[in-house]
Amino acid sequence: MATTRIAEAKRLVIKVGSALVTNNGEGLDLNAINEWARQIALLRQDNKEVVLVSSGAIACGMQRLGWSKRPSAVHELQACAAVGQMGLVQVYESAFASHGLHTAQVLLTHDDLSDRKRYLNARSTLTTLLGLGVVPIINENDTVITDEIKFGDNDTLGALVANLVDADCLIILTDQQGLFTADPRKDASATLISEARAGDPALEAMAGGAGSQYGKGGMITKVIAAKRAASSGAHTVIANGRELDVMPRLALGESVGTLLIAETPRLSARKQWLADHLQLNGKLILDAGAVKALRAGKSLLPIGVVEVQGEFERGAAVACLSPEGIEVARGLINYGSSDSRRIARRASQDIEAILGYIDESEIVHRDNLILR
Repeated sequence: MATTRIAEAKRLVIKVGSALVTNNGEGLDLNAINEWARQIALLRQDNKEVVLVSSGAIACGMQRLGWSKRPSAVHELQACAAVGQMGLVQVYESAFASHGLHTAQVLLTHDDLSDRKRYLNARSTLTTLLGLGVVPIINENDTVITDEIKFGDNDTLGALVANLVDADCLIILTDQQGLFTADPRKDASATLISEARAGDPALEAMAGGAGSQYGKGGMITKVIAAKRAASSGAHTVIANGRELDVMPRLALGESVGTLLIAETPRLSARKQWLADHLQLNGKLILDAGAVKALRAGKSLLPIGVVEVQGEFERGAAVACLSPEGIEVARGLINYGSSDSRRIARRASQDIEAILGYIDESEIVHRDNLILR
């Protein structure tokens, strides 16, 4: 049963849109936010890790500033987002604190996720927060971006975050019941699609339509986001955020809204991306013990690195070679070439003493590594 894939998911990215967060632009919907916090607390009790991607900064800022129409000038949008972000984070912090949960604000831009070094930094921060039991609350950094503020949307951001943290599932909560065969506001014969394949070209035709004045999305951006999430192996659910106990019900395997299935398993998708889409920037010569450890599915530790070749920064793609010079793996490295040379042949517990800091105990984590 396809819905069991959602029930079995351990790491979830949940995205809530502006219309929900601000009750269609009337101001922050405190009751709704408190209700989502309660539901996420139930998921946390079930040992599920949750990242929340929330729209609403600009819409909240509009309400606080008394603006009835979304401005078009970029500097006004940025100022509006700065004002609204204050209210948004205060409300979320209070809502989750009432359930004994800590939150963390993380503001991202698309550049953060396209630059390998910043990608790894963001990934490390988020996975650390999840390990600490914290609920990261992510929004696009509208106060500093330009093109994205005009053309971006948080559905896309949700999909990119799902890839960033290796999520099992992306849940997009909206003010609609899910994806229909046509716009139900215009076509009375439209029916809800309960399940489909993410990336099916027919879905984009069904999802045509613009978003509201409070958000930049629409059903089409959700369908495209599901396609993006599927490329990293994450399933997507599009459901009504006002549905009673929507998150716990999904976690129990109930069919709610529209499930868009990723056909490629999550680990396979990530490994395929590592294998096919990287230009190598350097080489690591390993000892026989490190080669054996990699083939056993373990991470690469600095003590197993005999030599570092090439010049590169943290996050670069490097080849891992056997003592005979044969490529046995490739992956994203956690340290730049200079620091990698300093910690090569040294134990992980010595990294901080040698460098004065420690990013990771592994020089290449197994999740960022593919065997050849």
